[in-house]
Amino acid sequence: MATKLSPILQPPCEGVVGHHLLVSVSPHLKTGTTVERIMWTVVACLVPPLILSVVVFGFQTLIITAVSVASCVATEAIAQKLLGRPVTVKDGSAVITGVLLAYVIPPGVPLWMPILGAVMAIFVTKTIMGGLGFNIFNPALIGRAFLVATYPVAMTTAWLTPIRDGSIFTYMGSGVDAVSSATPLYVLKHYGMAAMLEQFGSRTSVYTDFFLGLRPGCIGETSALLLLAGGLYLIYKGYIHWHIPVSVIGSTAVLTWIFGGETLFAGDPLLAVLSGGLMLGAFFMATDYVTSPTQRSGQVVFGIGVGALTVLIRLKGGYPEGVCYAILLMNPLTPALDQWFKPKRFSRGANQ
Repeated sequence: MATKLSPILQPPCEGVVGHHLLVSVSPHLKTGTTVERIMWTVVACLVPPLILSVVVFGFQTLIITAVSVASCVATEAIAQKLLGRPVTVKDGSAVITGVLLAYVIPPGVPLWMPILGAVMAIFVTKTIMGGLGFNIFNPALIGRAFLVATYPVAMTTAWLTPIRDGSIFTYMGSGVDAVSSATPLYVLKHYGMAAMLEQFGSRTSVYTDFFLGLRPGCIGETSALLLLAGGLYLIYKGYIHWHIPVSVIGSTAVLTWIFGGETLFAGDPLLAVLSGGLMLGAFFMATDYVTSPTQRSGQVVFGIGVGALTVLIRLKGGYPEGVCYAILLMNPLTPALDQWFKPKRFSRGANQ
């Protein structure tokens, strides 16, 4: 016989439909927004940077992104089928992982590399951990870190010179020496500010090109303008909050200004923000629901940690970029930050 709860003991979210008592778990405030809607909205916000990458680097970037997305979706579907789990590729999470994985690899890599990265990102980082909601680390960044560790030459030299004239179907990788096609961060790290300005123009032109996305870099990280526009739209929709992006960008700018000195960036906070994958990481990776804190105060601490580690790696590490590893190092701290900054109770029971 079914047990009927007393009205006093009924959970606050329950309701009566007909003659049946409905009891549900948190969250108790529900809206029409679904996981699928959020995921596909994020995908839509990531489309403009892809279009620009095709214009700037050539048709190769579209092929790499398509291979990455297809590999992530196929890996998730096959793994879930083999493990006897429901196939959930329609929710769009695997598509986002595929897009972001493609966005953080150079545009001149061979096509088999995003396939390997997809297997690491989806099967190892996500599926084995229990699926969506159980992964500790950001899947796309683990895929990138795996590729950097296993194929460091390709991941640090397969840059393409931006196409300013001619057909977008032109592949620009052949015949370009390492320095002329290197990223601004690489030139800054190894040759200094003077060489960077000589390579990419005056500070004014550098700011303009970097903001628009006319610079060497990974497929989807070059345009601060388009990434900022997509991130602001997600904030407007309430899908992400401003606390993590602002704290990541702000802490990176301030710490670069304080500690940059005459070394990397020469203490130029604007250049630090526009270079590398900071904008992509701040809006689309550090804000990942699963691997970032839920409380606002915890999100601020998380973002400051990402910014501080990014500057530390850029200034003192052997690798010119630090956003990927900064986010991955902060991901395991998410449960602790949620615990430390959990909401306070405003009242206690009589027996407590």
